[in-house]
Amino acid sequence: MEKRQLGRSGLRVSRMALGTMTWGGDTDSEEAASQLVAFVDAGGTLVDTADIYSEGESERVLGALLGDLVPRDDIVLATKAVARRTDGPFGGGASRGALLSALEGSLRRLGTDHIDLWQLHAWDTTVPVDETLAALDYAVTSGKARYVGVSNYSGWQLATAASRSSAVAPLVSTQVEYSLLERGIDREVVPAAEHHGIGILPWAPLGRGVLTGKYRTGTPADSRGASSVFAGYVEHHRTDRAARIVQAVATAADGLGTSPLAVALAWVRDRPGVVAPVVGARDTGQLTGSLTAEEITLPPAIRSALDDVSAIEVGYPERGL
Repeated sequence: MEKRQLGRSGLRVSRMALGTMTWGGDTDSEEAASQLVAFVDAGGTLVDTADIYSEGESERVLGALLGDLVPRDDIVLATKAVARRTDGPFGGGASRGALLSALEGSLRRLGTDHIDLWQLHAWDTTVPVDETLAALDYAVTSGKARYVGVSNYSGWQLATAASRSSAVAPLVSTQVEYSLLERGIDREVVPAAEHHGIGILPWAPLGRGVLTGKYRTGTPADSRGASSVFAGYVEHHRTDRAARIVQAVATAADGLGTSPLAVALAWVRDRPGVVAPVVGARDTGQLTGSLTAEEITLPPAIRSALDDVSAIEVGYPERGL
């Protein structure tokens, strides 16, 4: 798998990341092990989790697999903090105390002495940004985190944090939802990321599964759309606009002799500023399908057609007067 620089940092990662949101929940440890091996065997390096995924079980499952199944040094290990884990005073948020407590918890669950990429899961309006960034400085200078980034920041939030971060712990990445069905970051987040040299890690690059085409005629019983936990998550992108885009993706896939999944993933992977889409899979077979995108480069005519059918309105002030 091709490797890319993460923003302006010296960190190189695979141009696809393995997401583990369902590990320890819908995805058991045996299936997680199979996915991890398949991903690493394909040349993947960046594995992403968070302290709240499956109430911490995602980190525990991943940590148990590192070392014995896959060498720790073969993985760029990414996790997140900020989301509330407990009701205690340090159980969530972006205060110094809460972040450092979260970091220690992640290290313990993952069974490691450092995180390669530690990310702030969300902006915290109740905490001064300088206090939050000081906690990132400590994480890096202590050796407990090698690089830092953010997730789900708006354009102004990303620019503010990037401009106030220190040379010790500059932001190198932002993880945001981005796909043919969700292009909101094109307005301000992408320009802010490019200006500050921050790499983009798209989550839900397959439109929460809708871009695979599996929902065109209904809701498969074994899909996330049929799950009581994820039904609303998927339903968000089951719209008339989405149906038109899915049809365009399916038409492109037919013409290229590949799957809609591979076309949708290749489109977002090669967008300006994108480093590595984060792909989560129900099982190893589904992950293998995502890995086929590595073999696909969309022809300019198809990329242009997909750009057009999925375009969003971008006007004042993004484009000026």
